[in-house]
Amino acid sequence: MKHAMTREERVRRAIGFRHPDRVPVVFWNRDQTEGDVMLYHLALGAPGNGSVNAWDWSVNEWGYRLEKAGDGTMGHPVDALYRELPRAEEIRVPALREDERMSKAPDFFAACGDRYRLASFDLSGFTVYTLLRGFENAMQDFLLEPEGFASLMDRIVDFECDLMRMAARHGFHGIHFADDWGTQTGMMISPPLWRQLFKPRYARQFAVARELGLHTWYHCCGEFGAIMEDFREIGVDVLNIAQPNVNDIAEVGRRLRGRQCFMMPISYQTVSITGSPTDIHAEAQRLYDHLGTPDGGFIGYVEEYSVMGMPEQNYCACGDAFRSLQA
Repeated sequence: MKHAMTREERVRRAIGFRHPDRVPVVFWNRDQTEGDVMLYHLALGAPGNGSVNAWDWSVNEWGYRLEKAGDGTMGHPVDALYRELPRAEEIRVPALREDERMSKAPDFFAACGDRYRLASFDLSGFTVYTLLRGFENAMQDFLLEPEGFASLMDRIVDFECDLMRMAARHGFHGIHFADDWGTQTGMMISPPLWRQLFKPRYARQFAVARELGLHTWYHCCGEFGAIMEDFREIGVDVLNIAQPNVNDIAEVGRRLRGRQCFMMPISYQTVSITGSPTDIHAEAQRLYDHLGTPDGGFIGYVEEYSVMGMPEQNYCACGDAFRSLQA
């Protein structure tokens, strides 16, 4: 009798190249129960603001603020929290607030059923640093204030490691990092500088996740082909190329197909917005042909982007397209 695969097992097999029965699909910001993965948000607002949901906070627990623009996005940075680099004793690291952070976990686990349980930082690492310092200040810190940069960045990394330990204690299967390194045409900083400043810090975090039994899922927007192999080298289990339209997917496949599991959307700048359902199915197949294998290594990603002009039929077509792929 053929083994009936749970949705968690399907995801694990795709990540580990162990013959899933089909390509797993993640529905990110809507209809999560239609997919194989469900997402739990770890971010909190500042203490006392009454918010325990990601993106509901007026001020994040680190102290930075994202101003809502009424456009359906998560908001836009306002002023830097630290206009000057703080001394070590001035850095205000959030409290773990475990009871509050995990208050919705029982209902979440009940809704998950046999799905894979993914805990998300929502925003992490370098992105948090830029929100605390302001983007221009952050980019200058790398070269002009290396000691101050290291002090603040390491506190961010340490806090995220504490959140990973908490997530593992509560029975999550993976941890999701959300950090952007690419623009439309290339990286924000040089690959050598990235390898000097950030690769060792990510390697430390991913090692902690591995020790805890958590898969690492890493989201990155923009064109970042120069460092994709670095992520595989230091232990990313699932690499989310968030903008396939600005990356050379054929080249990525030549370098990493069969060695790296990818989570891929239909481009929400191009095909999923202005294409037809037929175009969407063709693009899903193209991505799979370049990056997936019969053994696994590919996860479909569906996000509703009506804010960017995505028609409802295209949103539905994205899910249908990934579900139709044959692993």
